Amino acid sequence: MRVLVCGASGLIGQAICDRFTHAGHQVIRGVRHPVGPADILIDYATDTDCWCWAGRLEGIDVVVNAVGIITESPSARFDDIHHRAPAALFAACLRAGVRRVIQISALGAERGDTPYFRSKHAADRFLSGLPLEWQILRPSLVHGQAGGSAALFRMLASLPVIPVPDVGQAIFQPIHIDDLAEGVLRAAQPTEPAGQQVDMVGASPVSFRAMLEHYRRAMGLGEALYLKVPARLMGGVARLSAWLPGASLTPDTWRMLRAGNAGSMAGTTRLLGHPPRRIEQFMAPAEAELLGLRALAAWQSGLLRHALAWVWIATAWVSLMAHPVAESLALLGRAGISGWPAILALHAASVLDLAMGVACIRYPGRALWGAQAALVIAYTGIIVMTMPEFLTHPFGPVLKNLPILAILFILSAEPRSWTI
Repeated sequence: MRVLVCGASGLIGQAICDRFTHAGHQVIRGVRHPVGPADILIDYATDTDCWCWAGRLEGIDVVVNAVGIITESPSARFDDIHHRAPAALFAACLRAGVRRVIQISALGAERGDTPYFRSKHAADRFLSGLPLEWQILRPSLVHGQAGGSAALFRMLASLPVIPVPDVGQAIFQPIHIDDLAEGVLRAAQPTEPAGQQVDMVGASPVSFRAMLEHYRRAMGLGEALYLKVPARLMGGVARLSAWLPGASLTPDTWRMLRAGNAGSMAGTTRLLGHPPRRIEQFMAPAEAELLGLRALAAWQSGLLRHALAWVWIATAWVSLMAHPVAESLALLGRAGISGWPAILALHAASVLDLAMGVACIRYPGRALWGAQAALVIAYTGIIVMTMPEFLTHPFGPVLKNLPILAILFILSAEPRSWTI
């Protein structure tokens, strides 16, 4: 078969491409940024008219629509990405004589009341009304090693104190990415009856907390403290974070989370020919340790970086605003700096400290960590030479530079992708 997979660069699309290729089919990858000979340019934000799809469907036997977004942006709206562009594609498939169209929808789309679900369901309705062979697969949460949502859940599960949002009695039934990709391959076969809508779910209905517990055990981590976050607080955070570009927690996604995501696995079992994976089977033992380390790194380096940032920022504020200027100038006098040079040095050091704190957040990297380590060592050397009594001070103002240097060493040893 010659198969066009739209959304081939995404988690689901890439897995579908790999599965069809492994089965011996020719795959054409529909992507926004073509890089290989099998790639063609598609852009669901603009490809909302039937005519623009005609030339791309010549010789195509099967089309798989795996394009989707979880939140909107100015350049990607639910109605365009989930409804208008897919509808134009489906109508073009009918004109071009494409044998079968497979739509990757979402579990609960037919009853959901958010723009995400309504746009998904609108495309489902349009496709099911066309006189061609169609299959609509509605996956639950999809677990894939490289998936953003799975990475987020693993990160949460790795925390020593795990915040669990109060989602009431909501149940989730995540499906492994390999099961979903296999289901798409089987749905594309001529022997599979057309006109099916299949809920694609895993074999384990679990609560949100139980899902995190499964991930934590699989990664080989010990016991943790679970802290329930009240629904009212989560709702407030969702409203605030909705103002941040690209935020995954919004009032709509919070409503979807509280509604749960589970269903009967009968359709999945029939389509696959066997039961889907249980949640305990999502992480193979060989990859569990690495995934655990990545989960820990996802929050540990960020915590160290932001703690370091606020040490610098607070130091700048204390130097200029909180600590008596006369005492600060007296300390500089002991270092051999007095008069207007001392005032200039005090302000310059405060500005430098503030800049270092802001840079920790905005421009993290090994060059910055090296510069900060050099500055800390310089500060320490000046204090030791001019005010040695601070070495034996009960509050340990100089000794505290040792853990700061250790933090900088750890950050500089990590790949850049883990420090952002």
